Amino acid sequence: MTSESSQVPFDTFPIGPTSIGVYQLGNNGKRPQRTGVLEGETGMTAQQKPPTPIPLGPLARYEQNVIDRITDFNDPRQEWRRLFSEVLGTFFLVLVAAGGGMMSQAFPGMISRTDAVVAPALMVMAIILFMGKISGAHLNPTVSIAFALRRDFPWRRVPGYVVAQLAGATLAALFLRAVINVSAKYGSNYPAHGYSDMAAFWMELILTMGLVSVILGTASGAQNIGIFGAFGVGGYIALAGLWASPISGASMNPARTFGPDLVATTFTGYWIYVAGPIVGAALAVGIAFVLRGPGGGKSGAGAAQGDLFTEAYEAGKS
Repeated sequence: MTSESSQVPFDTFPIGPTSIGVYQLGNNGKRPQRTGVLEGETGMTAQQKPPTPIPLGPLARYEQNVIDRITDFNDPRQEWRRLFSEVLGTFFLVLVAAGGGMMSQAFPGMISRTDAVVAPALMVMAIILFMGKISGAHLNPTVSIAFALRRDFPWRRVPGYVVAQLAGATLAALFLRAVINVSAKYGSNYPAHGYSDMAAFWMELILTMGLVSVILGTASGAQNIGIFGAFGVGGYIALAGLWASPISGASMNPARTFGPDLVATTFTGYWIYVAGPIVGAALAVGIAFVLRGPGGGKSGAGAAQGDLFTEAYEAGKS
């Protein structure tokens, strides 16, 4: 026996239950080094290239592009879906809110004040539940402005939302006038007889401050309860209308009052229903900051913009 280690050119070692690997022993007899290819293994040389996919024809490419655009809400071109959602949602809201007053005029004694203020609350609840994930279901310019002030919603998208909300409200008022055949002014909001515009202004301010506080609160951080926030928002609208509607109508929404006023061409005291809700919403944003700090988080952004695509706030951007 010599001092040199035995030289064994090749040996085999099992790698798995069915595979055999080919290895070469080193001069010192230590751990073998693999020199072969596993049985059944296919290698790829530098000259080989992965298979090239078969290109789609023009019609197939067009069909795929249509499908992608429908399903991809991250595509900025899909903003029209959110705007359509706001038009449709505000249409249904004003259909019920203004419809109560107009139906009361057409059929006296059939609809009570309680019916007239609870019906819009139930409609808002239903709208949030069935399409809140699309656009956030603002249905109200002051809500869009509040979310933007809170940095949960991009300012550049506010004008589109406001126009969509005003358009939906106007379409609802036109529909009601055509079907019920009474003036749309009976579906609008005005200060009560014997009460000043300022009294109605303060009422709209405080009611909207409460409404937007509920909306921001149920959409922020650990308190975010998703679409179940609909019950909090709807409940507040009903409660506010039950006790405060005799003075101002408890509009809390410039779009809700704008539609019937435009169709009736009667803007008496309309400034109340713009200034009061906007100031109230701004105060609600301040209250939210005191209670929960700054906004701009993922949770609030998801509630404000719809969960299909969200843009969390970044410093220096709006």
